[in-house]
Amino acid sequence: MSERRSERDLAAVALLTEPTRRALYGYVASRGKPVGRDEAAKATGVARGLAAFHLDRLVEAGLLETSFARLSGRRGPGAGRPAKLYTRAGRDLDVSVPPRDYALPAHILSDVVAGSRSVRDEAVERAHEVGVELGAEARLEAGSPRARSRLREALLTALENEGFEPEPDDQGGAGALRLRNCPFDSLAKEHTDLMCGMNHGLVRGLVEGLQIGDVEAVLDPAPGRCCVRLVPARSAADPA
Repeated sequence: MSERRSERDLAAVALLTEPTRRALYGYVASRGKPVGRDEAAKATGVARGLAAFHLDRLVEAGLLETSFARLSGRRGPGAGRPAKLYTRAGRDLDVSVPPRDYALPAHILSDVVAGSRSVRDEAVERAHEVGVELGAEARLEAGSPRARSRLREALLTALENEGFEPEPDDQGGAGALRLRNCPFDSLAKEHTDLMCGMNHGLVRGLVEGLQIGDVEAVLDPAPGRCCVRLVPARSAADPA
C-alpha cells in the first residue's frame, strides 16, 4: 500500500470522527440504496443544509458516491429537477499505522489455493469449521439457548461482527436474511468460486454452531451483495 494512498484513506476515515458526519454516513451505508438529502437529514435529525454539506464532504473523501434521479418518478415538463442521491462508495479503505499491507499476501495465497482443487476444498472445510467455532461461542454468549429470539440476536450479531451486514429478506420467507456486504469482496472478484465457497462454509458453520434449526445458508449470488443468503430450512418446513 503506497504512502499516498494510506494518507488519503486515513484522512477519509478521520472525517468520520465528527458525530453528525458519522451518523449521516452510517445511515446511507445502512440503507443499501440511494438516499436523498431530505431523507438523510430527517433520519439523523439535522437541518437539510447541514446534511448536504456533510454528505458532499463524504463524497469528496471517497466515502460516498452520487447519482441523480427524480424521486417522484414523474417525467417530462413539471416533473422537477432530479435529486442528488448518495450511496456508499464501492472502493475499500485500508488504514494502518504504521502502514501494513495484508491484501497482497491474501491475494497471493488465494492464487495458490484456487490453483488446486484439493487445497480449495480444504479451505472451504476449514472456513466451515471456523464458522462452527464462532457459532458455538455465540451460543454460549446468548445466555439462554432455549430462547429462539436470543439465538436469532446472536446470529445477527455474529454476522455483523464478521462484516456481512445482515438485513431481513422480506421475499425470502420467515426468518430469511440477506447479507448486504461481502467481507472478502476484493478477493471474490478474482477467485469467485473459492471465496463464495468459503463464505458459504463460514455462514453454514455459524448456523450449525448456534444450533438454529429453522434457517439454512444457501448460495444465491447476486450483484452488490454477498453470495450467501439465509432462508427457512427445508427440513423445518417439511411435515414431521
